Amino acid sequence: MVATSFTPVASLVGGALIGLSAVLLMWATGRIAGVSGIAARLFPPYEDREFAGRLAFVAGLVAAPVLVRLVAGGLPVQTIEAGTAVLIVGGLLTGFGSVWGSGCTSGHGVCGLSRLSARSLVATITFMATGMATVFVMRHWS
Repeated sequence: MVATSFTPVASLVGGALIGLSAVLLMWATGRIAGVSGIAARLFPPYEDREFAGRLAFVAGLVAAPVLVRLVAGGLPVQTIEAGTAVLIVGGLLTGFGSVWGSGCTSGHGVCGLSRLSARSLVATITFMATGMATVFVMRHWS
């Protein structure tokens, strides 16, 4: 079994920043900070006046670890024990789930739940239960 460090301060700060960014995006643009929807609308057929904002949002996601590396002198050590095939299948299933569920963890779990959306509650329960079941199966039956 793999133990994960408990980091309450970093988790609290990270969660607060995610919440703050979601509120600021809603306040400034009236848009929900659903990362899968924002990223998907960077590709055709979506061409509108909000393209630059979506591009800036995704660029910020990419730039954040670069900034952390520059400021902290490095990134936290991460280990991925899954093989390439498992990562590819997992990525495809995650993408499929985001499209099929009309959103991802940020759209449903952060923004949808805070707006008391019943659809987001069902989606969040579904992906949390699926994630827990997947971890259980991978740790106990593989």
